[in-house]
Amino acid sequence: MKYFSLNSNAPRVSFEEAVVLGLAPDRGLYFPESITPLPNAFFNNIENLSHEEIAFEAIKQFVGDEIPENELKRIIADTLCFDFPCIPVEENIYSLELFHGPTMAFKDVGARFMSRCLGYFNRNDNKKVTVLVATSGDTGGAVASGFLGVKGVEVIILYPSGKVSEIQERQLTTLGQNIKALEVDGVFDDCQDMVKKAFLDDSLSAYNLTSANSINIARWLPQMFYIFFAYQQLKKQNKPLILSCPSGNFGNICAGIMAKRLGLPIAHFVASTNANDTVPRFLESGLYDPKPSIATISNAMDVGNPSNFIRIQELYNNDLKAFEKDFSSYSFSDAITESTIKDIYQHTGYIAEPHGAVGYLGLKKEMQKQPNSIGVFLETAHPIKFLDVVEPLLAITLPIPTQIESVLGVEKISTKIKSYDELKSFITNNINQ
Repeated sequence: MKYFSLNSNAPRVSFEEAVVLGLAPDRGLYFPESITPLPNAFFNNIENLSHEEIAFEAIKQFVGDEIPENELKRIIADTLCFDFPCIPVEENIYSLELFHGPTMAFKDVGARFMSRCLGYFNRNDNKKVTVLVATSGDTGGAVASGFLGVKGVEVIILYPSGKVSEIQERQLTTLGQNIKALEVDGVFDDCQDMVKKAFLDDSLSAYNLTSANSINIARWLPQMFYIFFAYQQLKKQNKPLILSCPSGNFGNICAGIMAKRLGLPIAHFVASTNANDTVPRFLESGLYDPKPSIATISNAMDVGNPSNFIRIQELYNNDLKAFEKDFSSYSFSDAITESTIKDIYQHTGYIAEPHGAVGYLGLKKEMQKQPNSIGVFLETAHPIKFLDVVEPLLAITLPIPTQIESVLGVEKISTKIKSYDELKSFITNNINQ
């Protein structure tokens, strides 16, 4: 499999090269040159397959022969070492819980898969790779956990100061070893812009920079796995399936659309956003007009210019009518998100966190148009990671899971920066070539 840049001004590369580079030299995102649908027999028999078998069939064409089959299966098994349950919330509405991994966020899947791919590529090589990643919330913790101690990999995580929850911050600032955290005076988009600028800085080429954001194909493509798992669990309902993703950088929903290109019968996608409404405005006006991100209680979605939207456009060949047939997007305020968290709890007993609540809201709105469907919203992180929002709203005290207990009380270690020059100085002074 070869990958091309969506900016169309860079050489085609292998899977390994795309993973190691992260972003193409022309600043474009990598995209597979072909997508071959899976056979009907796979979907007819999906309920009888294990998670590992499903994931292997979904990803193998994108890896090709660059990782041997037995090694790829080992990487997948190591990635999928926790559950992905669809929990009934109300009639015909399910929560796909993606928070049962080591850092209690959906990004554990992509981070673990990518780190193990890099570990394989580095198996006989002493050349170091520097993973440079921006986070608006959960990416940092998942990357820190997934890459901790991986041979030949140094990790630098940029996060916006004061705009991630305390638990999220602790997950990315307390591990030490090969994990380093930079606290940026700015918003997530500032962090992401610094990362992209570093990739294009020839003076940093010796550090072999790559990214573990969903711009990296090895972080993005594995997010298909749990979309397949949701279908597997709900197939017996025999109704059209609507998938609602709380959306920031649009990696999850883009992975879902890729799964549909592989043949997964998802009837409709909903990109549910907070006040950062670039895509809902695009669907209304036809004008893609990104704006600076706005801080909200669903902070992992505070993205003004979602990177993966260009991949979605490619998946639909820039055909707006075909895209609108499959896709809706709605924006919701913090106030309605908070009231929805309370309503869900009062009527069903289910505890949603802000991102899941936004996903639920978008799903409910779309199901008014398609009432004979079943719907799944992604619950992308455990409510404990947003206890400062959830506990006061619901007047409850959340028990502390063991995954979170391990980082509480550990000293936070981070470096504050304000500019790209400070990031560059940090890399040159703290990373051994």
